[in-house]
Amino acid sequence: MLLRTFAIALVAMCPFLACQTAPQLAQPALQVGEPAPDFTLDDSAGSPVKLSAYKGRVVLLDFWATWCTGCKVEIPWYVEFQNKYRKDGLAAVGVSMDEDGWKSVKPFLEEHKLNYPVVIANQDLANRYGGLPSLPVTLLIGRDGKIAESHAGMVDKDAFENKIKTLLSQSRVK
Repeated sequence: MLLRTFAIALVAMCPFLACQTAPQLAQPALQVGEPAPDFTLDDSAGSPVKLSAYKGRVVLLDFWATWCTGCKVEIPWYVEFQNKYRKDGLAAVGVSMDEDGWKSVKPFLEEHKLNYPVVIANQDLANRYGGLPSLPVTLLIGRDGKIAESHAGMVDKDAFENKIKTLLSQSRVK
């Protein structure tokens, strides 16, 4: 009798359990020309950073982590690009993939003094950007909000800077 009651309860709960435990699969990797998935996440000061608010600017979107050696090489380049091209319409945004979030990221930011906002990714965001199986991943998003460049691994600094300059020279979105 107890076994029967347990079996009935288990069967009754199956739809609920399936709904709660279904894994969220990453979407396929984003392609050049596709709109960049929007997000709103808080920066280290608690201010919201909304990607779509940067429409009309060229966005350097950097997925990184404090433990990633290549990321730590690239970040000073992105600080440099932000300094050189901000007035021309470049906006860098860092998206940390550190699992412990601000616990690791805030000390890193205090030490490295980035000149652009940094947010902490959640699993939903990672999934919408193709799962991000490795780091760094850096995207350039055109003034129209569409992905113009997507690079997994360390970028070639000079080639990436040239791509930034090309995108900045294109007309502003009305």
